[in-house]
Amino acid sequence: MELGHSGQVMITQLRLSRPVVAALAPAAVYLAVRLTGLLMLAVFAEFHDEKLTDILRAWDGNWYLTIAENGYERVPKEFVDAFGNHTTHTAMAFFPGFPFILRAVAAATGTSQFAAALIVNVVAGIAAAYAIARIGRRLTGGGGLLLVALWAGAPMAITLSMTYTEALFTAFAAWALVSVLERHWVEAGCYAVGAGLIRPTATVIVGVVCLAALLALRTERRWEVVVGGLLAPLGLVGYWGYVAAQTGKLGGWWQIQREGWNSQFDWGVSSFSFATRILADGQVVMDLLIVLILLGAVALTAVSALSGRVPWPLVLYGAGIVAVTIGSDGMMASKPRMLVPAFVLLIPIAVALAGRSRVTKLAWTTTFVLFGSWFSAYSLTAWHYTI
Repeated sequence: MELGHSGQVMITQLRLSRPVVAALAPAAVYLAVRLTGLLMLAVFAEFHDEKLTDILRAWDGNWYLTIAENGYERVPKEFVDAFGNHTTHTAMAFFPGFPFILRAVAAATGTSQFAAALIVNVVAGIAAAYAIARIGRRLTGGGGLLLVALWAGAPMAITLSMTYTEALFTAFAAWALVSVLERHWVEAGCYAVGAGLIRPTATVIVGVVCLAALLALRTERRWEVVVGGLLAPLGLVGYWGYVAAQTGKLGGWWQIQREGWNSQFDWGVSSFSFATRILADGQVVMDLLIVLILLGAVALTAVSALSGRVPWPLVLYGAGIVAVTIGSDGMMASKPRMLVPAFVLLIPIAVALAGRSRVTKLAWTTTFVLFGSWFSAYSLTAWHYTI
């Protein structure tokens, strides 16, 4: 039975549409999962009689918005550190990359800093999703979209849709890792520069790029390798140098963190103390869930390292983010949020699901996303501890 002209046209259109669908899939999956998280947060906000817009700009988000609007030198005095103090250097605890981009986008679009932040994070989240999908396909074959969905729906992934830096930082870090894996060294260095201007955990991605470039010199005698390695630390070191010049102290940024937010690297003493206390005598479910998330991050790091399937730059990046998160003092409630950029931790889960049936993939991924969305919404409305 021969197809008519209309049937042949339809088949041709379907064939042409497949590459388009494949090209749009990472963005579509990311946006669908994030919309799920936002809808759940909106329900929780309504239940607790809170405004969704206020939640999306809460805590650190307000700092970034006011820095974008006023610059470091004109931050209002009502913005204080964890001890209720405000100095001329307090705001310098927050890295400049995100607020600088917000100011530029707000000026270009004629919108508010808040609207600019939402625009930036949607674009950055999609950009990160494409890099994550690329890494996922490389390791799992058909698991790239699974990895995107798991990352976008992880506990505290709601920060990807807030006026926080997680989306932008993950975009730079993920593309730096893609560039390392594909041996595009100048691009890797440039992405690491961007990450270094956004948040201090860029030490991890900077270290990965520099080490990868150094090792590559054994077999690749190209100028691009050297340039990539030399570029990588410039954003991070540049900002630390700026703060040192402003404060007159070489360790000025670390002093601001330590004295203003009691945040410093203590080799995991505080995290270990918190975990042992909660596991032995914890009476608050959220505290227990935080400990379980941290233990899960450690376990997934070990699985990635021992599997032999995950390239060492990815393992080192994930392990580094986990080490910095657990090894630092500060608010324990914020630690799940700090793990959000460590999307590589979810690779073993994506690998395990990639070979399953479509129903199994959908069921497990949906369950994970719904739990992550609940955890995020509950943390921001009912829990009320700083993230």
